[in-house]
This record gives sequence, structure tokens and C-alpha cells, in this order.
Amino acid sequence: MDQQRHKRIIISGGGTGGHIFPAISIANALRKKDPGIDILFVGAEGRMEMEKVPDAGYKIRGLPVAGFYRSFTLRNITVLFRLIRSLSAARKILKEFRPDAAVGVGGYASGPILRQAGKMGIPTLIQEQNSYAGITNRLLAKRASVICVAYEGMEKYFPAEKIKITGNPVRHTYDNTDNLKDEALAYFGLKSGKPVILVLGGSLGAGTINNSLSMNLDKVTGSDIQWIWQTGKHYYESVSKAISGLSTDNISVHGFIDRMDYAFAAADIIVSRAGAGTISELCLAGKPVILVPSPNVAEDHQTRNARALSDREAAILVEDRKALEILADVAIGLVTDNSRRTMLSENIKKMALRDADIKIAEEVLKLTEK
Repeated sequence: MDQQRHKRIIISGGGTGGHIFPAISIANALRKKDPGIDILFVGAEGRMEMEKVPDAGYKIRGLPVAGFYRSFTLRNITVLFRLIRSLSAARKILKEFRPDAAVGVGGYASGPILRQAGKMGIPTLIQEQNSYAGITNRLLAKRASVICVAYEGMEKYFPAEKIKITGNPVRHTYDNTDNLKDEALAYFGLKSGKPVILVLGGSLGAGTINNSLSMNLDKVTGSDIQWIWQTGKHYYESVSKAISGLSTDNISVHGFIDRMDYAFAAADIIVSRAGAGTISELCLAGKPVILVPSPNVAEDHQTRNARALSDREAAILVEDRKALEILADVAIGLVTDNSRRTMLSENIKKMALRDADIKIAEEVLKLTEK
């Protein structure tokens, strides 16, 4: 390798904020460690990363890759052709850019880039966010140099000698949110001295979580609890309309929350889906959590993520199919159960892994020395 040129890293993957924001965190950590480093992202054409990555100040190339449909359908023939074209395009990008290492964070583009990099002898690093490894990462692991994980027990999917427990990179540190409590309550227009439940419906919206509250508004308004309710953009209008007819100032409704640090600071209890990145943030926040895993994800990985916490009494798991019936009652009941809240809070804090972005960046830089 020419010693004069800057180190070059490819970071591949995306599709959702859960993959994109950790990828950008890793890139930022690499730049901190080596300001001269040259980073190229590779994403899937038409997906969220093609917009978010340039916004963060990085170059990105797109592959025509798409996900396979889980049911038997002729549309998978088109997906297969896209994969073949993507493998060819990935090889071309790797030959042109000549990276010293390639990183895969999950999402459609990770597969072709890491597969071709492995075949070309380029060191590769997989960042597996979930407690259950998907089939693509299990296949890529054979040629991977290092696999960074957030949960213990991942040797059932990957070679033990390649695993590093680093945690998942998150958007903020979420430490010392208690110092922000008064500021946070003012930001959401809420009063001090009254308990607050934060409900996270995701950026697009989790139907089950939103409906579990919408269909139990009598319980929500009659509870003397304050609610910060992130509906997601698809549900904002219908929830706002339902709330507008009620005589209450205890509910603060938002399509999307920009200041998640304030949301965590204001909350006494948090209700959320169980995406890997979200769980990493919740562990850092250290608040009592009720997890409602989405059943509409590959290999039901959110349920596995949630169980990794609920088995350690670090969260309450409410199954999606039971949420309409019991979620509102479970959340309201937890407010008055001080001993359970304390236990959940203490146990989830023990699962927090800090500085994951720095740890992963250090592993990437070690690969460039080989």
C-alpha cells in the first residue's frame, strides 16, 4: 500500500434511520481519529441514505439492490437481476475507490459490497445491531475480519474469535438527562410534579402503539398522567384530531421529536418499539421501559431484542397482538409501582454500552494496518 495516500474506508448499508445514523456516527468517529481519512458510503438507490448521508457531509454511491419479498412471487426475479447488477457495480466501486477496509452496517447495500470486498481480499467489518443475526450477515461472516456486536451470546451465529462487543452507535450520549428535566418539561409545555409517559411510535408510526392509546383515550385522559406522544408522520393528523376534542392539557402530540434528549429527560416511563438502535439509546437513558416489538420485521428480530432485556428484568415486554387490550393499563399501572420502576431502571442501565462509535472506528483503523 502506498504510505503517502490517506486511508480509505467504504461504509455500506442503510434503508432505515436505524442503520443510517449509526453508520454516520462511525464515519464521524473515524474522522475524529484521522481527520485526513477518505470515506465513501454505498447505499441502495432510492432509499433514505441517498439523502441523509450527503446531508451529513459524506459522498455516497448507489446500488440498484432491493430486498427479496418473503412470499413466493415473480417479483423476486426482478430483485435477483438487481442483485446481480449490484454485485457487478459493487466490484467496480471497490476497484475504483481502492479502500483499505469495508464496513457493513446492515441494509440492502451491505451484502454486495462486503461479499465482493471479501472476494477481493479487502478486510471487512460487520456491525451487527441485533441480538439475532440475520441470514445475510451470517453468510458474510465467513469472510469478515471483525464482527462488532451489541449483545452477549452472539457466538451462536458468528465465529467467536472474530467477535468484539462494542455496543451500537447512537445519535446522542443521553447521559445526565435528569439535569435537563425542567427545561424538557417547559419544551413540551408540561407541568413539574406530575408523572410523564413518553410514547414512541417511530418516525413513520407504529400502528399498534398509536391505536392502543387512541382506542383507550378515556384511560389516558382519566389517569392524571402527562403524555408525550410521538405518533410518527402517518398517524399525526388522526391522533391530533382525536385529542383536539378532549378537554385536557396533559397530552403533547408530535409527528416527530427532534429533541429526543428532552423527551428522555421529561419521561418517567417510556413505551417503544424494539429496534436495536432504539434499545441502545434506551439503555443509556436508563428509564423504565415497556417494549412492544414490531412483528413486521425480518425474522422477528425485534421480539428477540426485547427478550434480551425482559429476560434480565430490564424491560417489560408487551406482545404486539396483546397491546390493544393491555398496553394502556400496563403503562398506567407502572407509574404507581415504584419498586418495579426502580428495578427496571437499575437493570437497563447495567446493559448500556458507551462509546460504541469510537470502539468500532478503532477496529476499522486496525484493519487498515494489515
